[in-house]
Amino acid sequence: MKFLHTSDWHLGRQLHNQSLLEDQQYVLEQIVELAQQHRVDALLVAGDIFDRSVPPSQAVKVLDDILHRFINELAIPVIMIAGNHDGAQRLAFAARHMRDLHIIGPLTDSIEPITLSTKAGDTVQFYGLPYAEPATVREVFNCEATSHQEAMQVLLEQVTGHDSQGHNKVVIAHCFLDGGDESESERPLSIGGADKITPSLFSDFAYVALGHLHGPQYKGEQHVRYSGSPLKYSFSEQHHAKSITLVELIGEDCQIELLPLKPLRDVRIIEGMLVDVLKAGEIDPNKDDYLMVKLLDKSAILDAMGKLRSVYPNVLHLERTGLMAENSQLVQNREHVKKGEYAMFNDFFSQVSGEDLSDAQQSLLKDTIETLHRGDQ
Repeated sequence: MKFLHTSDWHLGRQLHNQSLLEDQQYVLEQIVELAQQHRVDALLVAGDIFDRSVPPSQAVKVLDDILHRFINELAIPVIMIAGNHDGAQRLAFAARHMRDLHIIGPLTDSIEPITLSTKAGDTVQFYGLPYAEPATVREVFNCEATSHQEAMQVLLEQVTGHDSQGHNKVVIAHCFLDGGDESESERPLSIGGADKITPSLFSDFAYVALGHLHGPQYKGEQHVRYSGSPLKYSFSEQHHAKSITLVELIGEDCQIELLPLKPLRDVRIIEGMLVDVLKAGEIDPNKDDYLMVKLLDKSAILDAMGKLRSVYPNVLHLERTGLMAENSQLVQNREHVKKGEYAMFNDFFSQVSGEDLSDAQQSLLKDTIETLHRGDQ
């Protein structure tokens, strides 16, 4: 069986207030073309289909159009699960009435496989595990799971306990493997490392299609993989080579190939003196890319953004690196912001009160930050 593994479409996302819907449509069309070219038997989308739980109507239309291409025009089944950005109930609307479109939204106490067969008679069982907080797993399965690791163990027990009748098992999940390479565009699942999951939990399956981390990568064994997002969703991803993963299961053999995706506009960081940046922009064949510009000039510049956009129309963020280098306090503050909310508040509390947070205060702070991150759901 041959299938495409993709994830983290984040339809409706913005990059520094710039809508990316046109860019998302462009890259999704490439996924359709690759599915045709490689004659795949299924498409897997491992969570974060939308960027927020209540997506804009244009994003819903983009998803509807692309699913129409796969299901009705190409007759390729699609299996998708809810990620931590998705509204699971909304995403799963009418899922029970669909035949070749399989959407796993809210977690239920019955994790049943989706069994797909090829024309040659090869059969694979796909298990979709939607993103679920440990508290949700405790409620659904009446268990004592307190961490993401323990919660995933409970879910995988349902999978391993199911009779496969000799068929390969493929798990689709949305989680954070320990040791995974992060980027700035991913929303943390938990605070203080409680979201980490050991890769060895998945070693017994034929393939594990993961979502959440935006860089294509594998941890532990090669068949436990993140496909990564199809587009760059932050400037920290400027060096990512975006792709989707082509997987072919032949008996117990798992063959994997990364199929590159070409963006409509790349996401890049340019650094230099203003005069040099403007000069380079005049002959830059990719001047429409989304850019962060770091200017090394140490003197004041009148309307620097206006000058830059006269050459590079999609400059989204400007940093005066040269000026900041003159002020060590600014550099220190910038590094401080990168620490994240938990570490920042911890430092703030220590500076103001002269003592560290107690265990109870740390627990309350973590719960509060996690509640804020889940606020839109």
